[in-house]
Amino acid sequence: MRIYIDADVVIWHLRGDPQAGQFFQELFAASGDEPWMGAMQRAEIVFHMRPGEVKRTTNFLALFQTAAIDQATVDLGADFYRRWHPSHGIDVNDALLAATALLNDGRIICLHLKHYPTPEVRVAKAW
Repeated sequence: MRIYIDADVVIWHLRGDPQAGQFFQELFAASGDEPWMGAMQRAEIVFHMRPGEVKRTTNFLALFQTAAIDQATVDLGADFYRRWHPSHGIDVNDALLAATALLNDGRIICLHLKHYPTPEVRVAKAW
């Protein structure tokens, strides 16, 4: 199964959080799960790297495949956004990741379940 990792989980790992390190150690040891991230989550990470973080960050991100954003993903993400932004504050990046996961039969791993109120999308908390 594709496991889509939200940007916050990766950022905590890159900052040296031991829980994040343990999470990724277990994820990469699990058979059958494919580590992915959405294009917007990758953008959140790489756009905000400091010069001294580039090599370490890009080396870590090389362990993931990145899902492209196509028309179907944008259209479904927009539906999620319009449905869930007023009541739950879902943002564009999270709406697009939810659409990506649903369209590719994947699961999202994040730190804040409230970012993904979409009942049709499988979501789990990293720790």
